[in-house]
Amino acid sequence: QVQLVESGGGLVQAGGSLRLSCAASGRSFVNYVVGWFRQAPGKEREFVAIITWSGSSKYYADSVKGRLTISRDNGKKMAYLQMNSLKPEDTAVYYCAARSSQDYSENPYEYDYWGQGTQVTVSS
Repeated sequence: QVQLVESGGGLVQAGGSLRLSCAASGRSFVNYVVGWFRQAPGKEREFVAIITWSGSSKYYADSVKGRLTISRDNGKKMAYLQMNSLKPEDTAVYYCAARSSQDYSENPYEYDYWGQGTQVTVSS
């Protein structure tokens, strides 16, 4: 069992930055692929970024490439999402998720553990 808690969301102007954090507790964090997903009102949850267990491979949605950076610190059981050059269309609840597999997946239904989410609002 893994428990995930996100933090770092908030209100920011377009062009600004935020850093989201995901704190994990429970079983060994190192064995899990970690993903960030987001869900805007009236829309389905969508893939944002994924990082493999070692941190050696990272994958991003086309809409965030070059602006968002995913990272992790297995020793601290933490994952991060650095968000730069934010746009109003980035407004959503952001979720951290963990998958008990070392295979990469963009499908949120293939993730086993989820945090409660943190709201990110980007004003124009």
